Amino acid sequence: MSTPTAVQHQRSMRRPHDERRLPWYHLVLTGLAGLLVAIAGLSLLDAFSIAGAITVGFLLHLLLGWAYSLLREGPRWAKDRLMTLLVIGTFAVAMFPLASLLWEVVSRGLTRVIAAKPDPFDFWTSSMSGIIGGADAGGVFHATVGTLLITLWASLISIPIGLFTAIFLVEYADQGWKKTLGTGVTFLVDVMTGIPSIVAGLFGLALFIALMPDDSVRMGIMGAVALSLLMIPTVVRNSEEMLRLVPMDLREASYALGVPKWLTIVKVVLRTAIAGLTTGITLAIARVIGETAPLLLTVGMVTSVNWNMFDGRMATLPTFINQQYRAGSANCMSETVTDPITQEVYACTITTNIDRAWAAAFTLIVIVMVLNILARLISHYFSPKLSR
Repeated sequence: MSTPTAVQHQRSMRRPHDERRLPWYHLVLTGLAGLLVAIAGLSLLDAFSIAGAITVGFLLHLLLGWAYSLLREGPRWAKDRLMTLLVIGTFAVAMFPLASLLWEVVSRGLTRVIAAKPDPFDFWTSSMSGIIGGADAGGVFHATVGTLLITLWASLISIPIGLFTAIFLVEYADQGWKKTLGTGVTFLVDVMTGIPSIVAGLFGLALFIALMPDDSVRMGIMGAVALSLLMIPTVVRNSEEMLRLVPMDLREASYALGVPKWLTIVKVVLRTAIAGLTTGITLAIARVIGETAPLLLTVGMVTSVNWNMFDGRMATLPTFINQQYRAGSANCMSETVTDPITQEVYACTITTNIDRAWAAAFTLIVIVMVLNILARLISHYFSPKLSR
């Protein structure tokens, strides 16, 4: 025969899933009920809108979900349901602008890329050389080449500087004058993090104007230097945090085996933190690849491909988007436009400039997505594997 103490002990040891819990679809039903009530109420008040229905419906969902859970599960789980719904709601609010932006860019940009003339996807393989007026032709090959080259050179400048700075701050700036220097470097990195992009562009422009005899000089390397000022603080900060996450036990084990400090950093510390370092570098690249203001000042804009980083202006996707959007609607005096170079005849479309801008924005998003996938693959294959 069970004693009262044993019964109380069994009740206290009851697992959470043994308690009265509502299936997940009950909250879905309360959400649908709240949405229907919101739609009906707003329709009666002649104030119906999609945004209003979603907002009022969510508030009613909070009320109905909490009340229903209070009756079926009790006050403890009712509070849990209420907080869960609030968290889900705030997540949806945060994701809505991103989702709507991606949908708008993909729906309008991909349509232009697929419907490019004369063949689909020619938008990615052709430049704007010879394209005038509202000609339904041209592409972003020249701008894509410029964006990749400038970003590559900016990465070659920023990644070594940022990574070595982070290694110094974590591994060497621990005592004496090195600690004082590390404090100063950390302060300067924090200051550089808040530098506006236009200031970075002005710095790159002023630097090369001071070194070159021609004040009108514009080159791809100028843009790379300007973007590197924006990349370095991000690389330093992310790399520093990742290196600090490496357990000190790994370093001490390496030192105990007689491995020099520099080799420990290369073989142990960097190898352990490679996944986080790759992610931080990718974030830094994504931070600058869409910058427009520095590139408008330093590299300008052209309609043809320029492969030389040290001679002549270059086109980039951000400046291309800015140029096409500022051009606005095309002025079509006739139904066709003739290429003055190749003498090809294209249809004239009023919205061609805006369509090119959306397609270029879609191309930029695709490039960032590909870079993120490559970073994930690199971190997967080069990070240390944990054995079970």
